[in-house]
Amino acid sequence: MASLRTADSRLRSYFKENYIPQVCEALLCGLLITCPEDPLKYLQKMIITIMESGLESLLWDMCIDPSMKPKIRRLSETYMEQLFGLDDQLMTPELMIKACTFYTGHLVKTHFCIWRDIAIPLINEENILAEKMEKAIEYDNFRLQKYVFRLWHSYAAGQKKLLTEALLRIRKMCHHYKLIITLTKWRDKARSEYKKREDELMLKHELQLRKWRSKVKVAAKEEPIPPEHSLSKASLLGGIPECDISLLPERAVSQIFYYLTLRELVICGQVCHSWMLMTQASSLWNSIDFSKVKNIITDKYIVSTLQRWRLNVLRLNFRGCLLRSKTLRSVSLCRNLQELNVSDCPTLTDESMRYISEGCAGVLYLNLSNTTITNRTMRLLPRYFPNLQNLSLAYCRKFTDKGLRYLNLGNGCHKLIYLDLSGCTQISVQGFRNIANSCTGIMHLTINDMPTLTDNCVKALAEKCTRITSIVFIGAPHISDCAFKALSTCNLRKIRFEGNKRITDACFKYIHKNYPNINHIYMVDCKRITDGSLMSLSPLKQLTVLNLANCIRIGDVGLKQFLDGPVSTRIRELNLSNCIHLSDASIVKLSERCSNLNYLSLRNCEYLTDLGIEHIVYIFSLVSVDLSGTNISNEGLMSLSRHKKLKELSLSECYKITDVGIQVPRLTLLGKVFFSVPPPAQLLSPKRDETKVFFPIYILFDCLPFLFCNFPTFGPSLCTCHILHFKSNSLVFTKYPQSMQLVSHQGLLTTQRYTFE
Repeated sequence: MASLRTADSRLRSYFKENYIPQVCEALLCGLLITCPEDPLKYLQKMIITIMESGLESLLWDMCIDPSMKPKIRRLSETYMEQLFGLDDQLMTPELMIKACTFYTGHLVKTHFCIWRDIAIPLINEENILAEKMEKAIEYDNFRLQKYVFRLWHSYAAGQKKLLTEALLRIRKMCHHYKLIITLTKWRDKARSEYKKREDELMLKHELQLRKWRSKVKVAAKEEPIPPEHSLSKASLLGGIPECDISLLPERAVSQIFYYLTLRELVICGQVCHSWMLMTQASSLWNSIDFSKVKNIITDKYIVSTLQRWRLNVLRLNFRGCLLRSKTLRSVSLCRNLQELNVSDCPTLTDESMRYISEGCAGVLYLNLSNTTITNRTMRLLPRYFPNLQNLSLAYCRKFTDKGLRYLNLGNGCHKLIYLDLSGCTQISVQGFRNIANSCTGIMHLTINDMPTLTDNCVKALAEKCTRITSIVFIGAPHISDCAFKALSTCNLRKIRFEGNKRITDACFKYIHKNYPNINHIYMVDCKRITDGSLMSLSPLKQLTVLNLANCIRIGDVGLKQFLDGPVSTRIRELNLSNCIHLSDASIVKLSERCSNLNYLSLRNCEYLTDLGIEHIVYIFSLVSVDLSGTNISNEGLMSLSRHKKLKELSLSECYKITDVGIQVPRLTLLGKVFFSVPPPAQLLSPKRDETKVFFPIYILFDCLPFLFCNFPTFGPSLCTCHILHFKSNSLVFTKYPQSMQLVSHQGLLTTQRYTFE
């Protein structure tokens, strides 16, 4: 029986219900794969296994040993059904004939239609082509119009924009001209009113002066002048013995009293009734400085003063004042207060600051240096001082990083411009990160005397504070070149460092690369700075102040490279004190390149001689020179006397200068001269006795307002100086003996004895 398709339906059902094809498939697959030696015993064993497992769980590979099972999948779930002819979906000859007939008919139909279309020409072909041509032309015209319209639209939009901008410029010009006309008319009106008022005031003053002079003449006729006052200084100078200050204009009186301290102002108010009224002007009480009278003023007077002038006070200074808490609370009465200085006040507490902050919300400047404030006060700052711009927390060591995080509460201290954290060694890197999050607008940063300051602190601060223009890190020995790399996002204009041994020439490369607008560099006592640093600074066009004092590795080569750049024409102040490798070649280069130099310090540059000092005369803009500790002699001093603009000259410890050099006539025009008188053995002709030491020093300075002389110390002995034509306002002696006598010459000065503390 090859197939069961034509068999009885009962037989077909029997095969399907008893899983005959599946049993045969499993047994046959086992025989083909396993190939047993005794097939009959194998079939008997497998039939028993199938009976135990049941026909429902029968699989085609059930009779195959697991190790020999092929790793293939069945191609059909009805393989044996197809084999026995039980699958009704298999292709039969009838279905094959029907499929071939359908395919042949479809193929004939398709080819016939194609042949018909090709063989039989269309009747209306010309009309169809014409219709297609019209559509093509219409489409081409549409695309052309679209392209042209796009160009026109862009041109029209551009012209409209140009017209709008032109109209705005015309409106601005009209508004500008209107403002000019208005301001011109206002200026002319103001000038005329001012001139009219000035004329009236001059007339009034002239009348008052005439009236006052007439009273003075009458009084002079009635009261004769005593003989002891007849040759007084006032009479010789044509002065007036009496003057009524109340006759002066109110503005002039206020300006006079403005220069007085608080104590002097109170004393003046006690002179008479008119003076008391003049001292009660509100403008005199805008700024009150209690620090100058802290040892004599009482808390009661401070409270009464603040209560009386609470609406006028704008600036208060309590620096170093030992006040009670009640007195500090009275500051809250000054509602218009803008500047408050309570530094060095040991009694200032968080509670006092709470009262002050609640009453003075308009404070712009706040100095809390060296006080005992804690995090409680730090919490008050952003809440009650929203406009705070200047804040000093120097040497306040009781607040922590958490207190700095409070600065970001509420409105925050986002308007803060100046911040001083000197001596706050308790601040860590997280604290500086809190400052950066709270005060992003800081421009001036001062952190002095802080040995715990590191590069990481500066990096944390510079991440968000990109507006910093000035930094002062004096006494921060752990700052290195990495700090300047972190500050590259800022536009620094001023740098001040002192006593740092980790800063090298690399930091100046960062300065040249990242801070082209810097104008002030103060790097004192930085031992690792060499000539390479000066070479890096030479391209800076805005640099005006350079201080590299005590940088002992700087020499002539570095200074020459520095002056070869454009910075030489801009530099105004140059301090190279204790740069011991500088010689006369540096002075020659300075005279050639620095045409605008005003201040020059070459203190203790031992290789400078008179040859180099002669070229200082060619720096015509020079105002001040410090040549202390150099080898300048009388010849060099003679050369300096030819300088026409020099006002200040320091020659301390210049032991080669003698009386001959001091007698140079041109030095009489200087404003300040600093001399250090050498020991007596080095003077020309010292004369000694047991009681007095005579120095024949002849000083010919007729126009000196200040003269500074350093005299050697001789214990209780007396020094006598001969002073010629000396009209100085003040004479200052340093390193002087206990007493000193000025002996007159040709009767110009009377003999007097001066004892100095």
